Amino acid sequence: MQAPVTVEISGHRYPIRSGLDPAYVAELAAYVDTKMRTVSDASPATDMLGVAVLVALNLADECFRARRQESSAHGELQERALKLEQMVDAILAPSPPADEREVSL
Repeated sequence: MQAPVTVEISGHRYPIRSGLDPAYVAELAAYVDTKMRTVSDASPATDMLGVAVLVALNLADECFRARRQESSAHGELQERALKLEQMVDAILAPSPPADEREVSL
């Protein structure tokens, strides 16, 4: 573990102890701070816990959508790879000798 990284979110300072790169932790905190300020500005009467819950739901939505998108893209890539594999197999498949080929009359 590295030394704690102090970040500021919604005017509060938090020491974060993590094995992650400090610059990345700061980037994450800045993202959360932006989300908190956006929700707080849109709903000024909401208390900080309510703001935090709304932000958590928003972040969970982003995460779920990204997972679905990644899963969908992965499925499409697998499908395309299977089609390419089938095409290559068809091209590389040995053709039967001339005397064993079917002939239609």
